[in-house]
Amino acid sequence: MATKHPQQDADPVASPPPPPSRRPRGFASASASSPAQARRSGEREKERTKLRERHRRSITSRMLAGLRQHGNFPLPARADMNDVLAALARAAGWTVHPDGTTFRSSSLSQPLLPPPAQFGAFQAASVETPAFTSHLNSYVIGTPLDSQVSGLLTDDSLSLSPSSLDSVVVAEQSIKNENYGNSSSANSLSCMDSHQLMRASAVWAGDYTRTPYIPVYASLSMGIINNYCQLVDPEAVRTELRHLKSLNVDGVVVDCWWGIVEAWTPQKYEWSGYRDLFGIIKEFKLKVQVVLSFHGSGECGSGDVLISLPRWVMEIAQENQDIFFTDRVGRRNTECLSWGIDKERVLRGRTGIEVYFDFMRSFHMEFRSLSEEGLISAIEIGLGAFGELRYPSCPEKMGWRYPGIGEFQCYDRYMQKNLRQAAFTRGHLFWARGPDNAGYYNSRSHETGFFCDGGDYDSYYGRFFLNWYSGILIDHVDQVLSLATLAFDGAVIMVKIPSMYWWYRTASHAAELTAGYYNPTNRDGYSPVFKMLKKHSVILKVVCYGPEYKVQENNEAFADPEGLTWQVMNAAWDHGLSISVESALPCLDNEMYPLILDTAKPRNDPDRHHVSFFAYRQQNPFLLQGNVCFSELETFVKCMHDFRIRFVAIANFQPILPIASPVPAIPTFCLGLVHQMSLKLLVLVIGRD
Repeated sequence: MATKHPQQDADPVASPPPPPSRRPRGFASASASSPAQARRSGEREKERTKLRERHRRSITSRMLAGLRQHGNFPLPARADMNDVLAALARAAGWTVHPDGTTFRSSSLSQPLLPPPAQFGAFQAASVETPAFTSHLNSYVIGTPLDSQVSGLLTDDSLSLSPSSLDSVVVAEQSIKNENYGNSSSANSLSCMDSHQLMRASAVWAGDYTRTPYIPVYASLSMGIINNYCQLVDPEAVRTELRHLKSLNVDGVVVDCWWGIVEAWTPQKYEWSGYRDLFGIIKEFKLKVQVVLSFHGSGECGSGDVLISLPRWVMEIAQENQDIFFTDRVGRRNTECLSWGIDKERVLRGRTGIEVYFDFMRSFHMEFRSLSEEGLISAIEIGLGAFGELRYPSCPEKMGWRYPGIGEFQCYDRYMQKNLRQAAFTRGHLFWARGPDNAGYYNSRSHETGFFCDGGDYDSYYGRFFLNWYSGILIDHVDQVLSLATLAFDGAVIMVKIPSMYWWYRTASHAAELTAGYYNPTNRDGYSPVFKMLKKHSVILKVVCYGPEYKVQENNEAFADPEGLTWQVMNAAWDHGLSISVESALPCLDNEMYPLILDTAKPRNDPDRHHVSFFAYRQQNPFLLQGNVCFSELETFVKCMHDFRIRFVAIANFQPILPIASPVPAIPTFCLGLVHQMSLKLLVLVIGRD
């Protein structure tokens, strides 16, 4: 009998076969192969790494560009992921310190929502009860509901069925300031039920009865008219107007572009698209504020086509580029014409002022009947970059990024000719030059010899140059408005001024100086401008920036938008000017609405000043069609229209905190509301005396 090898009787499980050999990698691979193969393999790996890095950077660049352009995030030029996370956290209402410390703005330890066990039986209480009144008096505008007592409101006429969108129930019970305890593996995203998470984002309370009625206007998209002056989609316009009409807005704002109407041939005007548009607006019995835009737009007007200056103007510029504003290194800004050609016959035998006058007169002749009928309530005259009365000192296409100080725009030959004449008249011909130490577009004021504290801006030469630079702006507005008053014959005329609020808390106010407003701390630069506007009896339109710009108010930029708005509005009222306010109203930013209301209707003003009307530019003109911010805008418009808000509580249902699975669920009634109202609950009672 043959003997067996000892390993044959062994358990196969106890002695598994040896693992297959693996291909060596890294240093082992290099040592196992020849030097030439290792070198080629290393070069290929380096190329693959470079391609991956380029691809990653391109994706990051597109993401950052989208956040800057469409989300108004103040990201620096060389932003990294930390900057993105900080911007997103601030936009969500969190506080982020420079060292990375992050916490909710309301408090450091306050929970985002009460434990679900507190959601018990709902007890009804009347709006008129003393308990509710005491609760209401304790509310602070802009304070999250999760840190305040929640009032209860019911109405017998409202159904309590979850299937009804009008169901209104709020629990009258205190929300305890308790933490959820330590986090564990149970509190993970996999255990989170989005229907159990609720956060209140804003509270409004105020009595706006017996306050002035302020008309509200909404801007229409500039893409509704193409470059051939044709109305692109009439039905889409009707849909948008129908939604705006349901908000009870008083009218709309329409941009009439010089580059579209007089696009091809001088003094040949095409108004057909605007004629059709005004006819549709008339069907809805809305008023129109017309903006005569004598500048180009960097945004897409129709499809991928940009709105530029008229083609015949661009043909002239091929031979004479000095018709455009020019910076210190000779770069031309083609957004608008230089004010140096206001009296120069360089536009096919016409001066810049005559070109503007002919356009305004053509508009008046075309739509005089609509003005007489009252459809056109006001006409805004574009006087510079972005339609605002300012130099194009901060052009993004030249590389400017917030919070750069910008550059002076006075180096075309016509402006230089005017500067030499002013210096000669003063008796100092060597002052016929621009500052050579004013920095560049993205410089900071303290980095320059001209704008720093004690810099040349306050020297004899600096005061001469800045007086001349701002004087050109005042002369331009004087000449244009003189002809506008003649062309429109008694119509209401408006002029928009900018809000150059960064570097406002420095001595020089560099951003305002480069924009043409000689407004350092030791001088009021707006009074001379407003004195000229009062001469022509125009309405001043102030660009008002709300809480979305507070993210940018950091120590680096020394920004103060509220301080600048206060100075501008008080200076205008001191000169007897009527004021209107324009602002962008981003949806789901409820803190902004009360601030705009307080700006439009100051409660503590002894002279009872108020704005004449309010205009808002929608970031996305068709947001209303999806009812994204319909309720907020409706409430805001009613407050502008002399209404009382007895109780408004806007609560957003969002998955914001992981909930452990053992925690009891919110009652089925709340879940039905979440489903029916698309993750949003609005509790609103509006009264009118």
